[in-house]
Amino acid sequence: MKLSFPLLLFSTLLFIFIALSVPFAAGRKPHVINFRSRNLFPESFTWDPKSQHFIVGSTRHQKLIAVSDAGVVESLITDTSLPENSSFLGLTVDRYNNRLLACIHRPPSPESPTPFNALASYDLQSNHRLFLSPLLDEIEMVENAVANDVAVDFDGNAYVTNSGGDFIWKITLNGDVSIVSKSKAYKSHPVDTTTAYHKCGLNGVVFSPRGYLLVVQSNTGKLFKVNVDDGTARAVILNRDLTAADGIAIRGDGVVLVVSQEKLYFLNSNDGWGEGGVYDETALERERFATAVTVGDERRVYVLYGHVMKGINGNEERDEFGIAEVESEKESEEEPIWLYILIGIGLFIFFIWRFQMHRLVESLNKKTV
Repeated sequence: MKLSFPLLLFSTLLFIFIALSVPFAAGRKPHVINFRSRNLFPESFTWDPKSQHFIVGSTRHQKLIAVSDAGVVESLITDTSLPENSSFLGLTVDRYNNRLLACIHRPPSPESPTPFNALASYDLQSNHRLFLSPLLDEIEMVENAVANDVAVDFDGNAYVTNSGGDFIWKITLNGDVSIVSKSKAYKSHPVDTTTAYHKCGLNGVVFSPRGYLLVVQSNTGKLFKVNVDDGTARAVILNRDLTAADGIAIRGDGVVLVVSQEKLYFLNSNDGWGEGGVYDETALERERFATAVTVGDERRVYVLYGHVMKGINGNEERDEFGIAEVESEKESEEEPIWLYILIGIGLFIFFIWRFQMHRLVESLNKKTV
């Protein structure tokens, strides 16, 4: 068995690459970003792949900031035309139309007993607002309505969850509003009224590249698959409930990520989300109150630590908040496997090369003799 020079060169380079890669893969620490912004108390954030930074909203101010991966903060949008005491809740980037979509919510008060809910669209080139579409429900009372989270499809249609009314609005690229889903499935599961979040229904929403929505319901821990054409919905059969589910995201490999105050769930499905399962969960820092999850560069998963409940209480001052990369322990254990396979191949080629060299030396010695 003879090895050519190119193959020997390849095996040598492969061996060097493996030697360098193994400690790097084993030693990389999760990315942690601590940033400062006076009394921001963010509930939502998203990743802008074009500008390579996070966009973070505020529950105390009518502003959005950009946060770099090094924690550098820049003011992005300040919209003083929004009603006083409005909050930015759900955020998503429409990468096909280079715009930011933001859920706006102002809770009811003695002065304004009806809440304000709207979807704002901002051009990410100029940072100018394209439209502000009020979100109403003409059929039912709206006192408990909360425009909580937003997703966008390939055509620029946005989908906003109403956590108080358990339905989903649809907003077109031009800002026209309709109700796309009021499925009875959202009311078919028991709610534990003793929990602090029992009034929070449909919450995080994400659009799947396969053409449907996945929506979590905080007060039941259920995950729903929603048809965007007719609004029909059904609960995904899971191996466990997603307790106090809040934000949701989809990674490029199809893994669904659901965040709660205490943990990040990693889910997958083999049948297009008729059934699915939690295959791992990672504990989070409870006191920092994670509320949102997004997928950044290189499929890295990040959660937002916004201390949002302290901000909602309104009597606390704070400057520092955090964005933290979260990894699946099971995935981390599996990642080095391919390196070990390469090591095996490299060693196999190396020993064959040594065997050939040994035979070559013996042959040269015989000829010399």
